[in-house]
Amino acid sequence: MTESGSCWLVKFQPQENMDNLTAEFMDDYFDVVAVNYTDNGKEEYVGYANAHFSEQNLIDTAKQRNIKLPPYTTEFLKSRNWLKENVIKFEPVHVGVFTIYGIHETNIPDDGRLNLRIYAATAFGSEHQTTKSCLQAVCDYNQLPHPKKINILDVGTGSGILSLAAAKLWQENCKITAVDIDEEAVFVTQQNAKDNHLEKYITAAVSDGYRSALVKDNAPYDLILANILARPLISLASDLYNALKKGGFCILSGFVDEQEDWVIGEHTKLGLKLTKLYKLDNWRAALMEKI
Repeated sequence: MTESGSCWLVKFQPQENMDNLTAEFMDDYFDVVAVNYTDNGKEEYVGYANAHFSEQNLIDTAKQRNIKLPPYTTEFLKSRNWLKENVIKFEPVHVGVFTIYGIHETNIPDDGRLNLRIYAATAFGSEHQTTKSCLQAVCDYNQLPHPKKINILDVGTGSGILSLAAAKLWQENCKITAVDIDEEAVFVTQQNAKDNHLEKYITAAVSDGYRSALVKDNAPYDLILANILARPLISLASDLYNALKKGGFCILSGFVDEQEDWVIGEHTKLGLKLTKLYKLDNWRAALMEKI
């Protein structure tokens, strides 16, 4: 999808536990996939496709791969800039030393915190529990011994909130590589960086996980931020370990309480040690160190 295009939104009925084959199909088929967790812990998949999306093609492609799709609804978001017109209006978020507020806010009190102005929309979380936990983890990392110049990777940057927070906190003392599989997320991150006058600290680009030349060339990293979901965290665990310096830290999030042992256990097997676990509702985040 491009910044000026319309798109289709395909929202699937929440499932108790989406099977891996169907989840992989969703990731392959749609341009962007968001996964929300309902209050009762079910997974709600939302797919975003370009204006040429065909419902019949979705059905036929799923049938060819023996995928039984959950019930779904479709909606065409017609707009010269659908992302801007679907901006999420959220209340200012105060976490640690940070205040995160939306572009719709006109009066932000000066309370001594580091303020970040965020342009967030449908596919990009701003007020979510995982974002709050990750921001707190960034604050906690800042209290630990760390290099004077911090080399940071933000995988699945979304609207760039975590990269912006790190840039605001450390400024000249950090170098940040922010990547996402979706070009729209990269555009939003770049715009947010400019709006907050932080663009000189952040390089945002499209990358499928750790595969791009940019991510490889800038490795190894002192700190890796990965606020994604349990399955991609697991599949990218080895890449994270290899890209992280010995003694470096990572912040993992996007998994729920039932997935806690699975996600942390897989990273522990590779040689990471849990420093702190964050719990907010049923969501979890972890600060881990490469030993």
